[in-house]
Amino acid sequence: MIVKSPWPSVKPIPEIPAFKLIEDVSRRLPEKTAIIFTDGRIFTYKELANHIDAFARALVNTGVEKGDVVAIDMPNCPEYVIAFHGCLKAGATVTTMNPLYKEREVRYQLNDSKAKLVISITSLSETIEKAREETEVETVVFADEESGVWRMIREASDAKLSIDFNVREDVAVLPYSSGTTGLPKGVMLTHYNITSNILQTLGTKEITEEDVVLAFLPFFHIYGMTVLMNVTLAAGATLVIMPRFEMDLFLKLIQEYKVTKTYIAPPIALALTQVPDIKKLDLSSLKSITSAAAPLPKEVGIKLQELLPHAIVKQGYGMTEASPVVTINPLDRKKVKIDSVGPPIPDTELKIVDIEDPEKVLPLGEVGELAIKGPQIMKGYLNRPEETRKVLTEDGWYLSGDIARIDEDGYVYILDRKKEMIKYKGYQIAPAELESVLLSHPAVLDAAVIPKPHPEAGEIPKAFVVLKKKAAVSSEELMEFVANQVAPYKKIREVEFVESIPKSATGKILRKHLIEKERSQQK
Repeated sequence: MIVKSPWPSVKPIPEIPAFKLIEDVSRRLPEKTAIIFTDGRIFTYKELANHIDAFARALVNTGVEKGDVVAIDMPNCPEYVIAFHGCLKAGATVTTMNPLYKEREVRYQLNDSKAKLVISITSLSETIEKAREETEVETVVFADEESGVWRMIREASDAKLSIDFNVREDVAVLPYSSGTTGLPKGVMLTHYNITSNILQTLGTKEITEEDVVLAFLPFFHIYGMTVLMNVTLAAGATLVIMPRFEMDLFLKLIQEYKVTKTYIAPPIALALTQVPDIKKLDLSSLKSITSAAAPLPKEVGIKLQELLPHAIVKQGYGMTEASPVVTINPLDRKKVKIDSVGPPIPDTELKIVDIEDPEKVLPLGEVGELAIKGPQIMKGYLNRPEETRKVLTEDGWYLSGDIARIDEDGYVYILDRKKEMIKYKGYQIAPAELESVLLSHPAVLDAAVIPKPHPEAGEIPKAFVVLKKKAAVSSEELMEFVANQVAPYKKIREVEFVESIPKSATGKILRKHLIEKERSQQK
């Protein structure tokens, strides 16, 4: 069965590049505060639009041509927003990089994307300079250097830009998938994809002009890029930017700027439930806390809702290949299902298909692979036609690789990644389900479950567990705790206690690191 969105359509979607949405706000609300940064700098919408325009002209002056790829490699800051939209306005394609990347990782993405220019910060200069030696990079511009971004803005010519965009074909953004299997892939998102997803998300009334949104999730990641940076600014809201997450600063900024919305990943939700005396803080301005990027354990969501009853705690879901927003719980306490990622956003269709035969559509309630259709779905993977064909059907459906079910109300429940399923004696087991059970144990702070090769069963579930301070529990007790709550074939067969669980910048468990660790121990 195909599930459609409960929200009204936002079509016809205007065929415009994303930067025009910010320009529209700057004309409507020129003096409104667009950005507040932790160093005290404040930018109005008019100032932001003028800086974007000047930087775009400066890029063209330096030789950037339509279709050239520009890499942005730096933490969240106002210059990130200016560089990102300035590149788009200059007709360039932006590829975003994790500032924690080492030389090898930077070089790989620069080469794969064929980037001509890099925008970064001076603290990363050594890594950038070493990595660019064997690439096509011609220029490096530093955002925090007097001779960098701000000099370019000041010295930009007055010449008007005249660039023709084919928004359905021109690639605006080239983020790289997380690479949980194989090397990271460049995801080609067109101007139409990005503009569509911004307007689709705005169509849910998720962020409005009255909101103050706190952003610490990295802009290099599609979640931070679209929801926080682009949707917030296209809404005419105020964006409070943090370069990285620090709990004390996070709580301080909410109180200081009367933040109304914040977007987090599950590790932050868990950390918030551990904050001493959080109820004594004045966080009353918060209207909602939305978790995405990985499944939020139901127990954590319920606990956070109890601690912050004035805010709606809810989940959303997306992926790089969908620009990224696919589903979200409504901003209506009565309609939120805390263990679900919500129904599809406007103009998005979903269906559950058989894991082995994607042409077979399953009924509501059954578990299978989630397939997605909508204007936000990527053009394809850069220079990887075969891999593109594996996930994009001829009639426009994207096979997400996520195992899910959809209930009778059209709400989606993400159970796990298709490629991370544990196969025990022919049964398929979702690691995330077992992790959720483990996290409900009072002694467990964090947990991850991986497949461990087994001569008879094929694979068995092995858990890596982080205990809370001063907590004590044996591996046998934990295995029995889980066994009492799941089918016999799902039982955890082995537990290893660790200091921390490896995770990506957005909170996804890096199971491949644990699998590699397990393999090395077996040698």
